[in-house]
Amino acid sequence: MEVILQNLTKRYPNRNKKIHEDIIAVNDFTFEIPDGKLIGLLGPSGCGKSTTLNLISGLQKPTSGKIFFGKDDVTGLPPESRGIGLVFQNYALYPHLTVKQNILFPLENLKGKDKLSKAEMQKKAAKAAKLVQIQELMDRKPGELSGGQQQRVAIARALVKMPKVLLLDEPLSNLDARLRLQTREEIRRIQRETGITTIFVTHDQEEAMSISDMIVVMNAGVVMQTGNPQEVYDNPANLFVARFLGTPPVNVFHGTVKNQSLYIGEEAVMKLMPDSVSKPVQNSPEASGGVSVHKASRISDGTEVYVAVRPEGFIPDENGPLTCRLSGVEVMGRDISVVSANSASLAPKIRSIISTEHKVNPADPFVRFSLRPGKVFLFDKETQERIRFQALEL
Repeated sequence: MEVILQNLTKRYPNRNKKIHEDIIAVNDFTFEIPDGKLIGLLGPSGCGKSTTLNLISGLQKPTSGKIFFGKDDVTGLPPESRGIGLVFQNYALYPHLTVKQNILFPLENLKGKDKLSKAEMQKKAAKAAKLVQIQELMDRKPGELSGGQQQRVAIARALVKMPKVLLLDEPLSNLDARLRLQTREEIRRIQRETGITTIFVTHDQEEAMSISDMIVVMNAGVVMQTGNPQEVYDNPANLFVARFLGTPPVNVFHGTVKNQSLYIGEEAVMKLMPDSVSKPVQNSPEASGGVSVHKASRISDGTEVYVAVRPEGFIPDENGPLTCRLSGVEVMGRDISVVSANSASLAPKIRSIISTEHKVNPADPFVRFSLRPGKVFLFDKETQERIRFQALEL
């Protein structure tokens, strides 16, 4: 089922009597969710992602805008009439009912032409339990289950009616790290097997990027960028997206463009191609994650910029142009994490991830780096929008 959001906005009255402006939880959200895809709504706490999910489900009514399931306008329909399955963060299982009874509950409340016989309900419940692999737990009660098992029951209960749209609100946040990894893989498997359009809300960018067909990055109720997870990571539209995606996070420096070179502090770290720095164009989803940059940014001599470098964008090089004060070297098996500092960095520490093929002496006071151009992003200091460039070898 395709889900279309048109100019969706949700406002709340401000409880502070001295401030007369409403609080905008979701601001003019327009997006088309393709049929059969898993979409991750991603952003920090308070960004509006759960409110968006509640608007789609019908638990809240939008202040303005419309919601379509396919060609049907469902904006005014109650949740029970939308054909959704909803999994809450706290699972919301009935503690006095068995697993089977919890799964059966939505079917027992069907009325009219949708009402099922007991045999049909038992068959659907068994199918849902098999899908999430909890067949052997049907006679237990929620209190006798682990967190991961409870999560599977909640998903089975949401799937038993074969909804048009499955909505998952922070479904893994109550699980430990190992169980989160296992359960997110299960969610992806279940979604692929059923083909149900699924919207997954999380603040964990690793979760969203690992299982989503597309991600929607939100901040303060506004869509920052949409697109394929890897494409958004590789081509952030603005500084917020660049900083929010990635573990360890992107390293940000104060930079300047002088004499066709990019400077971090007093060091020229990259040569820019003449006339390569141009204003961003109205980009396509394939080009940069589906966001049109709102302000045309262009570099001229003396322009101050933010320089963002992904941790994997640093190459140890004894003749490299960027000098950092070495703080420590952490061996992580497959990779090495180099912790350093630079006076032009916005953060006290710079974290670089390098291959074990490179050797960094922890006793050295300084470490020098070359930078991978594809892992370096420039942003306008005023708007924080992306500035595109091409680099030459120094």
